[in-house]
Amino acid sequence: MAAILSIRDLRKTYDGGFQALKGVSLEIAEGEILALLGPNGAGKTTLISTICGITTATSGSVSVGGFDNVSQFRHARALIGLVPQEITLEPFTKVLDTVSFSRGLFGKPADPSLVEEVLRKLSLWDKRDSRIMDLSGGMKRRVLIAKALAHEPRILFLDEPTAGVDVELRKDMWEIVRELKADGVTIILTTHYIEEAEAIADRVGVITGGELLLVEEKEQLMARMGQKQLEVQLAAPVEAIPETLSQHNLQIVNGGGALLYTYDARAERTGITTLLNDVAQAGLVLADVQTRESSLEDIFVGLVSGGLVSKGAAAGGAA
Repeated sequence: MAAILSIRDLRKTYDGGFQALKGVSLEIAEGEILALLGPNGAGKTTLISTICGITTATSGSVSVGGFDNVSQFRHARALIGLVPQEITLEPFTKVLDTVSFSRGLFGKPADPSLVEEVLRKLSLWDKRDSRIMDLSGGMKRRVLIAKALAHEPRILFLDEPTAGVDVELRKDMWEIVRELKADGVTIILTTHYIEEAEAIADRVGVITGGELLLVEEKEQLMARMGQKQLEVQLAAPVEAIPETLSQHNLQIVNGGGALLYTYDARAERTGITTLLNDVAQAGLVLADVQTRESSLEDIFVGLVSGGLVSKGAAAGGAA
């Protein structure tokens, strides 16, 4: 699928010498959901702000739907909807007026039926005559999304869209994102919630220190970097691993009550059968055996700590 957003060697250095972005390159396919993960100060918000023209890049280029975001700013920006991290809404304005006004900011003619459709999709139609100040935090988040969608953008940026909302509302927001994708909207979201990326993203990007470490299909990333572990629970605890089991690279866990074996589930031979035979030969009695697989959170922690990927492994091609 063709890329709707192309970023080339994007750099941003602030006064004082701080480098917020260090040569970020990325292509995002039309209609995909990309989750951008990174710790605080990683450069996520700076990247979004630069793409949207809020912040000026020091060097590099951004193309939005074929339009340069500097020399053809109006055309590029018209294709983008932005939901900021902070809730910045006029408290005394009604929901319907707030969303309708946002459409007018982009020079779009009034379209009450479209605004109604957006509000209904976000479960806001019943709140259309409510003042912003009377809404809950979750409803205000929905109003921000409605404002961003009012001018019919092809790309939607969600900067920490579920920050500060409860788990139930967060899952409602995930469903909204899936519906937007079904309507053909390309979505880029930044998030601190690993489960958010795991639940809804097509691809995952990891950014830290202003550098894009990796962009990869979520399932491929988990298959390539995820590990499976076998926990051998013992009938009696051990203080040390028997010498005859040293070749298996085991760890003692649960206060000596279990042995942990890490293996590659994709390998032709996992070594599990040999391990269990050797455990029995060592005179250890098994109480139970359990397996578990690395989550996206495990992989993310490994990436940002520098243990799982080299800088050259970043993959920015469109899906």
